[in-house]
Amino acid sequence: MTKSTLNQNYKDIITSRHSVRVYDPTVKISREEMTEMLEEATLAPSSVNLQPWRFLVIDSPEGKLTLEELAPGNKRQVTTSSAVIAVFGDMKAFDYADEIMSMDVEKGYMTPEVKQQIMANYTDLFGRVPAQAFREMILIDAGLVSMQLMLSARAHGYDTNPIGGYDKSRIAEAFGMEKERYVPVMLISIGKSAQEPRRTSRLPIDRIAEWK
Repeated sequence: MTKSTLNQNYKDIITSRHSVRVYDPTVKISREEMTEMLEEATLAPSSVNLQPWRFLVIDSPEGKLTLEELAPGNKRQVTTSSAVIAVFGDMKAFDYADEIMSMDVEKGYMTPEVKQQIMANYTDLFGRVPAQAFREMILIDAGLVSMQLMLSARAHGYDTNPIGGYDKSRIAEAFGMEKERYVPVMLISIGKSAQEPRRTSRLPIDRIAEWK
């Protein structure tokens, strides 16, 4: 996939994205291209730039077998897709704040003095934020990155589908992750569609938006 291929009209990308449930099982996405799509997705905004999203790329036969048990209603997507990306929110995302801001200092985006002040403010703030409020915050951020990942995949010529029908209570532990730390957000299947996806309609804007 060349950069020129990605340089297509944004409207074409968003209007050509449809949820796909049956993929061509012969299509395999390389780790290099998957990494590129994830990098593009993480340009999404997040609260105070904490970047609380975490990704589990499930593309091995063993991993898919485990996922089949957790998402029996979406078995076709799991088995035929190139991969299924499990998106999580990290309840310990603030642990990375100093590292992220240090990178900003190294790149000249902020001074060490500004970093020190911001870190002091955020340390105080997140020391007082209730766990439920923090959970809600990272769920919003993870939703933003998920949509951007699906658009990035479409720009690369792939199809996706967000999946909510799976056992969220078991998925972290099933893949050796800390259940209390990693909050499941959604699964995103990705690959090449094997059949024409079913089109869906949208409500007109005058039904869902108001101007005051």
